Amino acid sequence: MGEASVAELRFSVSRDAGAVSAILVRPPSPLALLVFGHGAGAGMRHRFMEGMCGALSHHRIATLRYQFPYAEAGRRRPDRAQTLTATVRAAVAAAREVEPDLALIAGGKSMGGRMTSTAQAERSLPGVRGLVFFGFPLHRPGDPSDARGNHLREVDLPMLFVQGTRDRLAESDRIAAVVAALKGGASIHVVEDADHGFDVPKRAGRSPEDVYDEMAVAVRGWSEAILA
Repeated sequence: MGEASVAELRFSVSRDAGAVSAILVRPPSPLALLVFGHGAGAGMRHRFMEGMCGALSHHRIATLRYQFPYAEAGRRRPDRAQTLTATVRAAVAAAREVEPDLALIAGGKSMGGRMTSTAQAERSLPGVRGLVFFGFPLHRPGDPSDARGNHLREVDLPMLFVQGTRDRLAESDRIAAVVAALKGGASIHVVEDADHGFDVPKRAGRSPEDVYDEMAVAVRGWSEAILA
């Protein structure tokens, strides 16, 4: 298929938040471009982000992964929700500018996905055709409330939830019930034995690359379906 091209760029979020870094990975003849936000505890260069972008590229999904301002500044505490959703919007705009001819999907790992759906629930993300969540953080460990998912009812796009069966931030039966209750267009792909970071125990007999590839296959199949 040929090698993917990799380009580093920057885009502005706002006067207060400044500019952030991003990495565009573009395989030959991509099907779509995923605007990909990182989780709360790690930036865009975390091994999950690197590995997932590589696997997606192998399956013809380009990615634009980006930093939230707090990660860009080297801070550990995430920005306010208003700044996080503004960053999602700015990233989508940057993706449209650099790849105007590619279909856009958007989402992220954990917090990055939740902030993407929050932004879409508040006001449609221009040009985005669907949302992908890698480990949607439905609740804190042991918390009986699923209030973090309430806004999903306001999202009017197809959604794919990629969830591990050992995810303590989205117990399997609870996330399945939330997805089932959403109006048409929401689906779930279950990764057996995976935790919130998509690590699997040695007894599972699968490498991180195997897990990333499984998820990338699911995203590609879902993307082909919603873009058909």
